[in-house]
Amino acid sequence: MKDSNFLKENNARYFWHPMAHPADSQKNPPTILSGGEGVSIVDVDGHRALDAVGGLWNVNLGYSCEPVKQAIADQLNALPYYSTFRGTSNDKAIELSYELAQFFEPDGLTRAFFTSGGSDSVEIALKMARQYHKIRGEAGRSKFISLKQGYHGTHFAAASVNGNQKFRAAYEPMLPGCFHVPAPWTYRNPFDETDPERLAQLCVKALEAEIAFQGANTVAAFIMEPVLGAGGVIPPHHSFMPMVREVCSKHGILLISDEIITAFGRTGSESGARHWGVKPDIMTTAKAITNGYFPFGATLISGAVAEVFETDTTGLASVDQGYTYSGHPVGAAAALAALSEINRLRVWENAAACGDELFSGLQKLTEKYDVIGDVRGGEGLMCALELVSDRKTKAPIAKHLPLQVQKTAYEDGVMVRVSGNNIILSPPLVITSEDVAKILSALDTGLASL
Repeated sequence: MKDSNFLKENNARYFWHPMAHPADSQKNPPTILSGGEGVSIVDVDGHRALDAVGGLWNVNLGYSCEPVKQAIADQLNALPYYSTFRGTSNDKAIELSYELAQFFEPDGLTRAFFTSGGSDSVEIALKMARQYHKIRGEAGRSKFISLKQGYHGTHFAAASVNGNQKFRAAYEPMLPGCFHVPAPWTYRNPFDETDPERLAQLCVKALEAEIAFQGANTVAAFIMEPVLGAGGVIPPHHSFMPMVREVCSKHGILLISDEIITAFGRTGSESGARHWGVKPDIMTTAKAITNGYFPFGATLISGAVAEVFETDTTGLASVDQGYTYSGHPVGAAAALAALSEINRLRVWENAAACGDELFSGLQKLTEKYDVIGDVRGGEGLMCALELVSDRKTKAPIAKHLPLQVQKTAYEDGVMVRVSGNNIILSPPLVITSEDVAKILSALDTGLASL
């Protein structure tokens, strides 16, 4: 490996980073990480920090999950790659499809289509939704509806259903036929409604109105995150997703539960849909499916949707899409090992317990710092602080100040994530109460620096 001087000299010089301005990355060089152990990361200077970001919502089992590492090594020696396009398969992909069907059986999901990651999974789901209606003779159903503030990825279709202008503006015009309705965000919403239950009702009414305006027979699917993640951690009232499910069923619209973040325990339940007691038609997964150790994902399909495809005799149900790395044997082996550990540790239970501790501690910080406008969480290990310059007007804080909090917290031994004026926390699901206390202490240090 090149020494630290080489790495620092060439940091962001030849490598453009995702979600960043190239010039800014050169002016403010990214932290260079070179190691990970347990729930901590280590940079090239040897500084160790508890990772309250969980990689990117995905390292749920931490950085020392030996069963996943061993599965990857063993599979590289057995069969490092082969295509799963028509005519060939591999043992690990077959086994994984069975295990996923068992894990997601309570969600009604019985089939898996393997992908290379989250955006891929969403792309597949949206295409499958349109194809499903065509098979059934309703080719006019081509539109998608989603939530403002929702995040679904970076491919064109996925970005088109994103509900955040930041991820769309530079690439417009987007895919036609994508429409958005207000999210049940109590802190900022067009109804000026702060009661979560009432806001959920208003947002569902807005969805019904949009369906009526577009024409129900033109809408293919509604896609939502059970808890909005990258948009700032926005948990809806518990009544919201069940009401959405009812509306979709009433109008023959497929419900896609985007669980790139929430599947496999992060909400304190095995899946986000299950957390709210809902059975989706399609679910998108990735991230924690391999604990972040290998790029891999899966679009999961309900029994009812699968039946339409599998009983087709016209040829319309041929799934004419896929990726070179769909069902990659190394990724499948990693996912099998990760799923086994997720089940063995029942990580969703620890996520619920430690999530409550973290959320409670963040709420106490609001009493100490007026710069905290809103604290969101309470559904597993997904929390956020929204920083404002004025609590009454809710005006966002100056752009450089959340980065100052991040820098100071990192120096104090905890890595947190900044997104706009939000501090987002998504630590591994295997953290302890002591780790939660450390996160809160470092945030206290960071906020005190303002």
